[in-house]
Amino acid sequence: MKYIRTPKPKRERSHIPFRLNLLFFFVFVLFAALVAQLAYLQIMNGEKFRATVDSTGSATVTGTVPRGEIFDSLGRPLVTNEPNSAITYTKGVGITSEQMRAVADRLAGYITVTVDGMLDGDYADYYLADPETSKAVIAKLPAAMQKNGVKPAVLYQAEREYAKSHLPTYTSKQRQAAFIYKKLNGAGQLTTVFIKDQDVTTKEVATVGEHLTLMSGVNLGTNWTRSYPNGSSMAGIIGTVSSEKAGLPEETINAYLANGYARNDRVGTSYLEKAYENVLRGAKSRTKVEIGNDNSIIDQVQQFKGAQGDNLNLTIDSQYQAKVQTALTKTFAAAIKSGKAQYADGAYAVAINPNTGAILAIAGRAHNTKTGKVTDDSLGVINRAFTMGSVAKPAMVLGALQDGVITTTDNTQSDVPIYLPGTGVKKSDYAAGTFGSLTAAKALAVSSNIYMMRLAMKEGHAKYVPKKLFGMDDDIFQKMRYYFSQFGLGQKTGIDLPGEVTGVAGATINPDTGLTAYGSALDFSFGNFDTYTLIQEAQYVSAVANNGYRLKPYVVKSISKTLSNGQAGPIVSTTTPTVLSKVKNTQAQLNLVKQGMWEVVHGTSGWSTGMALKPLNPGVAGKTGTAQSFAHVDPDNMNSKMVETITQSFIGFAPAKNPQIAIAVVVPNLSEQTSYAIEIAKQMFSDYYSLYKVAKLKDYNETQATING
Repeated sequence: MKYIRTPKPKRERSHIPFRLNLLFFFVFVLFAALVAQLAYLQIMNGEKFRATVDSTGSATVTGTVPRGEIFDSLGRPLVTNEPNSAITYTKGVGITSEQMRAVADRLAGYITVTVDGMLDGDYADYYLADPETSKAVIAKLPAAMQKNGVKPAVLYQAEREYAKSHLPTYTSKQRQAAFIYKKLNGAGQLTTVFIKDQDVTTKEVATVGEHLTLMSGVNLGTNWTRSYPNGSSMAGIIGTVSSEKAGLPEETINAYLANGYARNDRVGTSYLEKAYENVLRGAKSRTKVEIGNDNSIIDQVQQFKGAQGDNLNLTIDSQYQAKVQTALTKTFAAAIKSGKAQYADGAYAVAINPNTGAILAIAGRAHNTKTGKVTDDSLGVINRAFTMGSVAKPAMVLGALQDGVITTTDNTQSDVPIYLPGTGVKKSDYAAGTFGSLTAAKALAVSSNIYMMRLAMKEGHAKYVPKKLFGMDDDIFQKMRYYFSQFGLGQKTGIDLPGEVTGVAGATINPDTGLTAYGSALDFSFGNFDTYTLIQEAQYVSAVANNGYRLKPYVVKSISKTLSNGQAGPIVSTTTPTVLSKVKNTQAQLNLVKQGMWEVVHGTSGWSTGMALKPLNPGVAGKTGTAQSFAHVDPDNMNSKMVETITQSFIGFAPAKNPQIAIAVVVPNLSEQTSYAIEIAKQMFSDYYSLYKVAKLKDYNETQATING
């Protein structure tokens, strides 16, 4: 038997070792690349990337800048900034109490601060900022407070209460450290506060500067305080600025915060400082801060050094302002000394350019009749209202001329007293029968109440029979107030100062009868009813002086920049005169009233009420006022007895031809008839003439002949 041999299959050559070798090669290459990258990160750029890891972010911190300054009309500084070296602290993100205490302890060794306003709770906060101390205090609290689940705020309050009763006796430096800690702890996140900004010595600056790297967030800076080179004579107009400690006013804090303010920012709190806050505040500095992984500030770079606020240039000449204040102060002091001002609660005066509305001077004195204390109250010119009396009569005549009840050629009326049932006779200050009849100009000169009441009766279509009841149109008050409002009486003037009031309009309905109070309408006609502010009176007399234009009064003439070298910069805004309205009288009608106001001072009748001003040259035109008023015996008790008083006022303009100045004065609640208001007015005119060298005229007739020219 024959065997056939089967051939064996050929074995294929294996590729596995080759593939493994290739895989190992790629692994080796990747491992080598990783080693190279690690070498690059750790050896070549280790420091850089460690800093990058440490740095967790950046933020921008804003800083305060000096406020704009304030100057008078001739560029004299009224308010400037006094720079002070300062030590500041910018609180980082998530800074712990322990970190802040360490900074406070170290800083207390370099500077001296005055400890003020510290409470036991403040010392307790400092005490508990040490973690070991905090743990020890917690251990002494009731067991219930040490259980898990107690809210941190509740636990801390319990710690604080315990600590307040177990405080150690601190040294002077420790108390200072606690005071500094309070400031650091009170700072908002990424907010800069001043640790010390008054009386910082050069040694303190040098020592702190040497150790800044040891105190995260601490830096050297500059703060400022308001300085008044010309004293406090303008304080009643300029106003005040809050301190860094007081910060934003509580009543308006939300509005300020919404506009980018910080809680500790200094802001204007009154008068011009408040009214022009947006102008004076400036643009804050901006500093970029780098924050480390421990939330501390590791670097600060200033991106914008900030810009000082813009300056205010006023319409007021500080020299004339001082003279007006002196005249007002001396005259009112004399009134108090005489015993005639025992119920007088102040005295006020204002001067204005009748052609532009620019305020030339504004002054006031408030008198506490209970304590006898007299204080500055310049803004009483805009925020106090009085029954002014006969100074309203030019407006009454001009209203009657508009109404057509008299004309420039037909304005003679009877001056016989008016007799009403149940109210007695209504007449003027002079004896009945002194004048049988009067023209409009003569009625102004002698201040006839009768003339004005007869105008009101004509405007109201009264059916007057002596000693009989009479009525008038029910719209008589509305009509007269409309005429008065054209001059600004009873209206806000729009002056650029905060707090202006309108005054009070008296009730027009008799509560006993339910009818229009016709008798009160007669009182209204000669200024013995509604109340007005003195700034309204100044606007009113200016409208007469400038031939009928009611101008908006203003105190700020322009706004300017300050250059980086501290010198005065360019004007960025100028106030231009604003005409609010034009009265609806003709020039002839205005001339008639201006002639009457001239005769108040220069009239030939012995009853002309402003003759004390007659010696002034150039001559002035004006109108005096006396109103019946009432005051409480106790000014702090509105239920105390009321006493009858006299309020005196004056309005006028000068020179009578081409007026440059208009003034208004009021001295309320005097105990008897005096000449104080006109004395103040005379001195104001005289000082103006002297200071501005107003040329005298050859004779009064030159003024009289051209007053209406």
